[in-house]
Amino acid sequence: MSTEPEVRIRTVQEKARALHEARRTRVPIAPFTDAEPGLGMADGYAIQQELVQLLLADGDRIVGHKVGLTAAPMQKALGIDSPDYGPVLASTVYQDGDTVPTERFISPKIEAEIVFVLGERLEGPGVTVTQARRAISGAVAGMEIIDSRIADWRIKLADTVADLASNGAMATSSRVVPLADGADSWDPRLIGMVLTRNGELVDTGAGAAALGDPVAVVAWLANTLGEHGVALEPGHLIMTGALHVAVPMSPGDVFRAEFDRLGPVTVKVS
Repeated sequence: MSTEPEVRIRTVQEKARALHEARRTRVPIAPFTDAEPGLGMADGYAIQQELVQLLLADGDRIVGHKVGLTAAPMQKALGIDSPDYGPVLASTVYQDGDTVPTERFISPKIEAEIVFVLGERLEGPGVTVTQARRAISGAVAGMEIIDSRIADWRIKLADTVADLASNGAMATSSRVVPLADGADSWDPRLIGMVLTRNGELVDTGAGAAALGDPVAVVAWLANTLGEHGVALEPGHLIMTGALHVAVPMSPGDVFRAEFDRLGPVTVKVS
């Protein structure tokens, strides 16, 4: 049952407060683009910044960033040619094998992703893929739970950007695998992934699905944030984008994503 408010034009601050309340109550709201079809990416980020301040005021903290819309089919679906991004909040991070309660979300879906851990500060603009690779301390197997505070996932670009790029939560494995260990250097583009639900195959993917190269995602993020005076910090988790189509979650599901080199990560749904 949806209890969407009457469509009307709100200020940036009002939009941020509406999303903040939707996160708290888990009652979705109508798309902002219903009332304002002309809202674009810049408007979405203005709302996102206000929302982040509200969440930080609640006591949360930023431990990394997610990059979304890194796959060509998703960009085509939204009529764009660039990814989007949002913060990863400490309160939304789970570990391998954890049980995730569906009551934390509105309409959750799960995606398997390569997640990088930064070892060095990275600040754009001008960051190259080579520099990004050097700044990465290693990679872990990850799964992102995406969720939308917008009713029925009726999102356009401004709606999802405002809503922290539809970020809900994430889970990662504990073993950090360096990108290079002596003479052994590997290419994240070639990492294969198999996703199962309750032991049955759901989908497969490869690292190259993320903007052609997951490391290029990190360089893109550093350069994009650098335009706003924001740097990627040591220890930050960088989610590089889905390797397959998002899968709806239901109570009782057990998802397992197995990656070449990185190993498995498992999420249980309660």
